[in-house]
Amino acid sequence: MNKKISTLLLALAVSLPASYSFASDQLKIGYVNTQRIFRDAPAAQKAGKKIEQEFSRRDQELQRVAKQLQSMQENLEKNAVTMADSERRAKEKELNELSREFQRKQREFREDLNLRQNEENAAIIEKANKAIKQIAESEKYDLILQDVVWVSPRLDVTDKVIKALSEGRDAK
Repeated sequence: MNKKISTLLLALAVSLPASYSFASDQLKIGYVNTQRIFRDAPAAQKAGKKIEQEFSRRDQELQRVAKQLQSMQENLEKNAVTMADSERRAKEKELNELSREFQRKQREFREDLNLRQNEENAAIIEKANKAIKQIAESEKYDLILQDVVWVSPRLDVTDKVIKALSEGRDAK
């Protein structure tokens, strides 16, 4: 029994200096707010404008069709009483077909827009991750976290990442 205790005490004594030196070293931790990067980084703002330009024509077309649908609906409701049954049915059929076409185009628009936004976001994240790695290496961070529930503002290095992205330090 004494041999087990002495072995345990020896193991404890040997591990104390190692654990003490680790505890005395300061752990340098940082945090990056990805949503701020998507909102504030010049690359993200440029991507947003690019996507807006790409999709503006389709958006305007959808708005035009929506107004046309609304006008047709109002006209049908206003004049349905005075229309012949065959004319009313024809107008209702035309309205339903246009409505289905509008919904299809709207769904395709949303899908295409989401796809483009995801592509641009992936490119921004890739650049941001390179910038984060460079900051971590140059400033000797032990750990940099992204997207956590809560973090102290003193650990936030998002401004450094945004600055690095705007200076073009994101490529290696």
